[in-house]
Amino acid sequence: MVGSEYRWPGRFHERLHISARQCARLVRDRVSSIGLNTASYGTHSMRQTKVAHICRKTGNLRAVQLLLGRTKIDGTVRYLGFELEDALAITESMGA
Repeated sequence: MVGSEYRWPGRFHERLHISARQCARLVRDRVSSIGLNTASYGTHSMRQTKVAHICRKTGNLRAVQLLLGRTKIDGTVRYLGFELEDALAITESMGA
C-alpha cells in the first residue's frame, strides 16, 4: 500500500502509516479531552469491545476468531471475556 491508501497515513515518507504508539497517544488525548479516565480506555480495550459487539450481534465466533487472527476458538472466547457456555449460547441463538 502507498501512504495515501492507509486509513491514517503518517506524516513522513519513510513511515506510510501512523505507528501503534502514535495511535495510542491520539486515543489517550481524545479520551482525556472529553473528560474520561484514560486508564479505562485505550486501543486494546476498544479493539476488544468492538469484536465483543460483533460477536453478540452476529453470533459468529468464527468470524471474530478470524478478525482477531487467533488460531483457537477457546482462546477467542477467553479474549472476549465470555464463558464458553455463554459464547456457545450466543452462537446457537443466532442460528450459526
